Amino acid sequence: MILPIVAYGTPVLKRVAADIDKDYPELDKLLANMWETMYNASGVGLAAPQVGLGIRIFLVDTVQMFEGKTEEETKGEVGIKKAFINAEIIDRTGEEWSYNEGCLSIPGINEDVFRPETITIRYVDENFVEQEETYDKLAARVIQHEYDHIEGILFTDHLPSLRKRLLKRRLDKLTKGEVDHHYRMTFPKSKKKR
Repeated sequence: MILPIVAYGTPVLKRVAADIDKDYPELDKLLANMWETMYNASGVGLAAPQVGLGIRIFLVDTVQMFEGKTEEETKGEVGIKKAFINAEIIDRTGEEWSYNEGCLSIPGINEDVFRPETITIRYVDENFVEQEETYDKLAARVIQHEYDHIEGILFTDHLPSLRKRLLKRRLDKLTKGEVDHHYRMTFPKSKKKR
């Protein structure tokens, strides 16, 4: 089932999400719905707060970004596809690099964001088996973006204050639903679903 994605300005997006345990009700169904929602919106990542749930779950699929490309074009990256539950980034290293990021909760706005090149993350998978892995390049970028969601941080929070001020009018319009989007969303000020 495709879930509505909550828009910028919805309070759940600014709260630190809570851990869950293996008895979380209908976890398999939630994960299946989140994957379906992410793909329907043409996303490469989706966090539970983006579907209105204040829990520490996010999905990443960067495999789709590299499909049909040569090894030279992908610079050896193959991508990852997995769910992260109760994640904690335990190390960030390497030089910070800029990449133009967007967000399903902030459609129509993309900005350059600097993030460290490499991360190490501890989490449990959908079977509640603990994992600790290190990622770099684009996988690390997308994981950090989604991880920020479960920490109550949006990519716009990483922007310089001048850039934030320049985006304010567009962000205010977004909270009212005055934005083009091609997927199901809810907006905090309009209280309308679209």
